[in-house]
Amino acid sequence: MTLLAGKKILVTGVLTEGSIAFHVARLAQEQGAEVVLTSFGRQMRLTEVIARRLPVPAPVVELDVTSPEHLEGLAGAVGEHVDRLDGVVHSIGFAPQSVLGDKFLTAAWEDVATAVHVSAFSLKSLAVAALPLMGRGGSIVGLTFDASYAWPVYDWMGVAKAAFESTSRYLARDLGPQGIRVNLVSAGPVKTTAATSIPGFEAIEGGWDAKAPLGWDVRDPDPTARSVLALLSDWFPATTGEIVHVDGGVHAMGL
Repeated sequence: MTLLAGKKILVTGVLTEGSIAFHVARLAQEQGAEVVLTSFGRQMRLTEVIARRLPVPAPVVELDVTSPEHLEGLAGAVGEHVDRLDGVVHSIGFAPQSVLGDKFLTAAWEDVATAVHVSAFSLKSLAVAALPLMGRGGSIVGLTFDASYAWPVYDWMGVAKAAFESTSRYLARDLGPQGIRVNLVSAGPVKTTAATSIPGFEAIEGGWDAKAPLGWDVRDPDPTARSVLALLSDWFPATTGEIVHVDGGVHAMGL
């Protein structure tokens, strides 16, 4: 039996074939899951094209995680394609350029608020919106970048990720009684569209491979995607509120 046989999974954040979310969706299908994707606005067309490159073309529903209307309609939109959700993957993040790249002291609250809303509060929004389709044994998995440190150039996105990680723990607390797990995968740097949009991203990824006991390939999203699948599966039935590091071991090493 495959890892996700018969499961119905909602995956956000598929923009290109290089995105971690695309590899999650691909592997999920290969492991027996039925997948639905989300996108919104001008990105819808791009996601629909990419969705046809999966092993099985996946439907795409519109979801702007800052839109109350989209969130209220999510269960109905997804319900047109699947009768339930066994898993939800949060792979959403955005910050204006004004809060990245050594602009920590000059960033305006309005732009910081956008980063926190899209990159952190959206985890709660997405979970609540998907809840009508989820039952006991469900799993919500998000992607983070270790918020324990003040990284070069990451600035307010790092603060948003810290809020994201805290949000996951509170969701684990409040959704646990309903049998729903909430966990995160903290990935090492991967050359995705989102990562390369960060000014000076090379300052983060540079030397990561040399620091990682297992080594690290910034061009390979597969290890991260496999970890997401493991947390979506039934093999972690009593794990929630956890952050699984998939970074070659860098998080455990001293400077």
